[in-house]
Amino acid sequence: MERQNLTVPTNFILSAVSSLPELQLPLAWIFLIIYMITVTGNLGMIILTKLDSHLLTPMYFFIRHLAYIDLGDATAIYPKMLVNFVMGQNTVSYLVCAAQMTFFVTFIISELFVLSAMAYDRYVAICNPLLYNVIMSQTRCHVLLGIPYLYSSFVALLITIKTFTSTFCSSQVSHFYCDDVPLSLMLCSNGREVALMINLFAGFNVTSSFLVVLLSYLMILLALCRMHSAEGRKKAFSTCASHLTVVVVFYGTLFFMYVQPKSAQSSDLDKLSSVFYTLMIPMLNPVIYSFRNKEVKSAFYRIFRNKFKVCI
Repeated sequence: MERQNLTVPTNFILSAVSSLPELQLPLAWIFLIIYMITVTGNLGMIILTKLDSHLLTPMYFFIRHLAYIDLGDATAIYPKMLVNFVMGQNTVSYLVCAAQMTFFVTFIISELFVLSAMAYDRYVAICNPLLYNVIMSQTRCHVLLGIPYLYSSFVALLITIKTFTSTFCSSQVSHFYCDDVPLSLMLCSNGREVALMINLFAGFNVTSSFLVVLLSYLMILLALCRMHSAEGRKKAFSTCASHLTVVVVFYGTLFFMYVQPKSAQSSDLDKLSSVFYTLMIPMLNPVIYSFRNKEVKSAFYRIFRNKFKVCI
């Protein structure tokens, strides 16, 4: 009898973002507009930090890769979701679901550790300004990015392979995209093992990356307290303001999603939180770094002015 419940689905049925049919079309347009802004903002940040010589510094090297990650994170989920809105169905094939989960887990883990690398970069810039270029060499910057990329890819592939080589009891996913936690709850075999692995990796990733950020900003705060000049403190803090804003929004959303007590309404709150950190945050990050950063705005004006002169 138990064997009859074990299935190898060719398609998964995803949950709708909203259970109200009348909201499907407005939501589709809202998500399309936000996704277009996300793509434009992050591509703009990537191009800007590549073209302008004033932005060829370690800080903007990390910002460019954060834009790559945000663009990949949003693209892994929302084009397929928008297609489902248009087609009027919430299905995803077995292979597409596996690929979506792999990319999503890779990008979300990468963002955690890239944010911590950026915090370390700000610590070096403020606490060791004279040695900044020596410490934050090109080699070290590539190592600080390469290790998170390799690690996140390894974890994503491990979780995906372990999940999709197990047996599913159902094809109904209680989420609007293929996330690792909802899929682990659908497993008939190895369900506890996969869930434990996901929780252990998630706990390590969030805790270790957050500790690096916390320690970096604690050292920055101590350095600011030792500064005698109010103008110096203000200038030093302004270099951290954009990154600190991004960190607070990102980690705040994650903590809200995973620390909240589970209840009947928690599923809807999880969906809302997921929408926020998979689409809203990738849209907000380039906006935060643009509007709160004079160097980015100056670079934009320089490139725009130069392009305008060429056209004339």
